[in-house]
Amino acid sequence: MLAASLVGTAVEFYDFYVYATAAALVFGQLFFPAESTAAQQMFSFMSFGLAFVARPVGAIAFGHFGDRLGRKSTLVGSLLLMGASTLLIAFLPTYAMVGWVAPLLLCILRFGQGFGLGGEWGGATLLAVENAPKGWEARFGSAPQLGAPVGFLAANGLFLLLGLGLSDQAFTAWGWRVPFLLSAVLVVIGLWVRLSIGETPAFKEALEKAPPPKVPLGMVLRHHWGSVLAASAGVVSAFAIFYLATAFTLSHMTLERGAEREVILGLQLGANLFLALGIVLAAVGSDRYGSGKMLGWGAAATIVLGAVFGQVLTEGSLPLLFVTIAAALLVMGFVYGPLGGWMPALFPVTVRYTGMSIAFNAGGIVGGAVAPIAAQNLSADGATPLIGLLLSVAGLMTLAGVILARPVGAEA
Repeated sequence: MLAASLVGTAVEFYDFYVYATAAALVFGQLFFPAESTAAQQMFSFMSFGLAFVARPVGAIAFGHFGDRLGRKSTLVGSLLLMGASTLLIAFLPTYAMVGWVAPLLLCILRFGQGFGLGGEWGGATLLAVENAPKGWEARFGSAPQLGAPVGFLAANGLFLLLGLGLSDQAFTAWGWRVPFLLSAVLVVIGLWVRLSIGETPAFKEALEKAPPPKVPLGMVLRHHWGSVLAASAGVVSAFAIFYLATAFTLSHMTLERGAEREVILGLQLGANLFLALGIVLAAVGSDRYGSGKMLGWGAAATIVLGAVFGQVLTEGSLPLLFVTIAAALLVMGFVYGPLGGWMPALFPVTVRYTGMSIAFNAGGIVGGAVAPIAAQNLSADGATPLIGLLLSVAGLMTLAGVILARPVGAEA
């Protein structure tokens, strides 16, 4: 079960991060009109953000079937949709080839990526948590979160190798398509792992006591809307830290400050190890002290992080940038790692998939879509030092979510 949660999530996050890296490096110039570099990059990040709009829609759809039919089959469907959307991006024509059709097709496939990922995290987390031994819920629940640094390592590592092995012309012409093509291999591995598992004991037990709700979304909105709001706020920091420290930082450092693409990718890959460390430490601490407490500590650290982040992006040296990114991803581990133990307790088993998926992806809109676009706007206006305030606001939102959350227990 842990392998299925980790591998499947790593594959899907690989697909998502491949797009994030390509959006930061080449999608602006390849798929959007050449008005200006800043405008192209803004359009590129807007296409990136489109998936965060699609994710809550996918969360509703996959959550419905996950709560009615089971975790396993729903997770297989989400993986297939995500993989097909990613693979097809490799074959897209550019704006120079077909004009406005190019960004339209890119946005359609990006929506497909987001729709598929919308049903991923909640199901993968429940697959782990609902099979966890007593007292190990947070550690088991961290397995899907560990898929994030694994997927990021594979995605950015591949882009780094391509950047080192190809000229800029070759990379822009065709090299960026390779990571999208290779996603097909990873999807096959993920499907093989997930098809070999069974349903979770908690879901089977809930079905024995009562039939599943006909419309899980309706039950969530009627009886658990407060948990949805609290949980949505609780995940904002994780998304904001990650996409500001990775996709936005990569774009800003290469386009605005003229740093070498491979250097920034290398720094981020090294800092990625601190994300994995933070997730593990937070998961162990969550089982010992409580997931809410660990998440609250991470939120407080996010507020402090915001005080220095923007200034380092503006004028910090590369060594200082590495320390800042590493610290940011370590802090992210403390607002991401506890989520698997914290969020399931906010919803009963019969609507957990729906409630968690909606909350996780709604928070992703604020942290993962709005934050990078707002950061790009600040950068274009010459206000890069203020970007750190976005992290501080995200930390305050997560802290509010922790304070307002009310666990409801395991039964409806």
